Amino acid sequence: MTGASVGPGPESGARSLVVGVGARRGACGDVVFALIEAVLSGAGLDPADVLEVATVDAKGDEPGIVGAAARLGVPVRTHPAGALAAVRVPHPSGAVGAAVGTPSVAEAAALIEADELVVPKTRAPGGNTSSKGVATCAVARRRPAVAGTSDVSGRKTSTSPVTAGSRPFTMAAMNPPTRNIESAGPDLRHHGDAEVRGENLTDLAVNVRTHTPPEWLRERIAASLTSLAAYPDGSSARAAVAGRHGLPAERVLLTAGAAEAFVLLARALPVRHPVVVHPQFTEPEAALRAAGHGVGRVLLRAEDGFRLDPAAVPEEADLVVIGNPTNPTSVLHPAALLERLARPGRTLVVDEAFMDVVPGEREALCGRTDIPGLVVLRSLTKTWGLAGLRIGYVLADPQTVALLSEAQPLWPVSSPALAAAEACMEPRALVEAAEAADRITVDRAHLLAGLAEFSEVETVETARGPFVLVRLERAAEVRERLRLLGFAARRGDTFPGLGPQWLRLAVRDRATTNRFLQALDQAVQALPARSGR
Repeated sequence: MTGASVGPGPESGARSLVVGVGARRGACGDVVFALIEAVLSGAGLDPADVLEVATVDAKGDEPGIVGAAARLGVPVRTHPAGALAAVRVPHPSGAVGAAVGTPSVAEAAALIEADELVVPKTRAPGGNTSSKGVATCAVARRRPAVAGTSDVSGRKTSTSPVTAGSRPFTMAAMNPPTRNIESAGPDLRHHGDAEVRGENLTDLAVNVRTHTPPEWLRERIAASLTSLAAYPDGSSARAAVAGRHGLPAERVLLTAGAAEAFVLLARALPVRHPVVVHPQFTEPEAALRAAGHGVGRVLLRAEDGFRLDPAAVPEEADLVVIGNPTNPTSVLHPAALLERLARPGRTLVVDEAFMDVVPGEREALCGRTDIPGLVVLRSLTKTWGLAGLRIGYVLADPQTVALLSEAQPLWPVSSPALAAAEACMEPRALVEAAEAADRITVDRAHLLAGLAEFSEVETVETARGPFVLVRLERAAEVRERLRLLGFAARRGDTFPGLGPQWLRLAVRDRATTNRFLQALDQAVQALPARSGR
C-alpha cells in the first residue's frame, strides 16, 4: 500500500526534504548513507531537513536503505512500482523499468509526494563493482500544506501532499544550484542582423536565404490570418513535421524558432556539467548562462579545420551542444563522429538549423531514434525567410519532449507560424528546398574560388553551409571599408574560439558575389601600410 513506513519517525517540524533511494539487492548501509550524505552536502542541504527516505515496495526491506534511514533518524516510506511509474522523471531508465516496474526508483520515489526536484538522480561514486552503481539517490522538497486554499469550484483544498504523477519537477528544480562564475568572454548576444539593421547594405552577415519567403508560402501564411480569433492548434503542424521525418508525433515539439529550444533546454533539463562545442552559434551558451549554469567550452582549432575530436569532450559532461553544419565554421561533422558523443546519462543536442542546405541532408541525425539522449533542433527561418515569424522544432524522445513542453508558455507558436510549418513539410516545399541546396552548393563554390584569388584571405575550405568563414589580417578594418562600399559582413570575434581576424560571409548568387569580390579587392588594396614594414 502506498505510504507504508518502517523505522523511526522524526518530529515533522520544518523538515521538508524527501530522499528517494534505489539500491541493488545487498547494498550495504555505509554505501547508501555515504551517497545520501554526499548528495546533500554537494547541494548545500542540511541532513536535519530530511523528512523521510522513499523507495519502491520491493526495496523497502533492503538493509542498506533501512540502515541509511536509521542513521538519518527518519522513516522509510515505500510506494508500489505502478504508482512510481506514473510519476514523470527527468532521467528514466529502460533497464530499471524492466527490472523493477518503474523507470527511476530514486527520482519517482522522491517526487511522488513532493513538489520539486532539488537534486536529480545521482549514482554512488566509486571505481569498482563493490560500490559503483549499487545505489542511486535523488532529493525533492515537499512544501507544507496551505490551509484555506480553494479550487475553481470554491472547494477547500490543500497544496500538499501531491498525488502520484500529478506534479512534475518544477522549473526551479530543473536548474540545480550552480554558480555562473566563468566569464562569458565574447558578446554571446551579438547576431548578424545587428550588422545590417537600419542600413542600406548588401547583406552578407545574415544567413537567411534571399528572395524568401516564396509567394506560395506568403499566401498560406496570409490565409491563416482569418483564424486569428481562435487559439493556435499545433496538432496538424506537429503531425506534418513528424511525417516529414518518419517519426511519431510525440517525438516532435514545435518552438518559436530554434532559439527558443535552447532556452527550454537550459531551463528544463537538470544538467550539472553542460558543455558547448565552439566556435558555434552562441545562443545555446547564452541561454545556459542566463539559466544559472556554469558552461564548459570545447574549442575546435583552425589548424585542425575546426573538425571535432570526440575525445576532447569531457567525460563528465551531461549536456553537449554542437551544430551540424556548424555556424560559423560551415563544417559538416560526420554523423558517425557525433554518435560517439552519445552515452547514457548525457543529452546530446545537435543543432541542424542549416542541415536542409546540405544536398541530401547527409550526416543528418534528425530521424534517428536509436541514439541515447539525442535531441535534434531544426529551424525553418533560414531556408524559408521566416526569421520574423519564429518557427522551428525539436526532435527527441517523448519524455524529453514532454519535459520541454511543460517549460513552454501556453500557445508558444502562433497560428501563422503553424501554418508555415505545415506548408514547409509538403512535398513541393521539400523539392524546392532541395533545389535551393543544390544552387547554394554551386554559389558557394563560386565564392570560394573567388576568395582563393586573394593571397591575404584564408578560407575554411570544408564549408558545407550557406556561409563561409575567412581569416585575414586587419579584418576589422576590411569589414569597415566593405560597409563604406555597401556590403555587410559578419564579424567573427563574438564567437568563442575565434578572434578579430575572422569574418563570416553568407553565400549569395553569382552576380552579388562578383560585386562583393570587387569590393573586397578595393577594401584590401586601400588598407594603409603599417609602419615598420
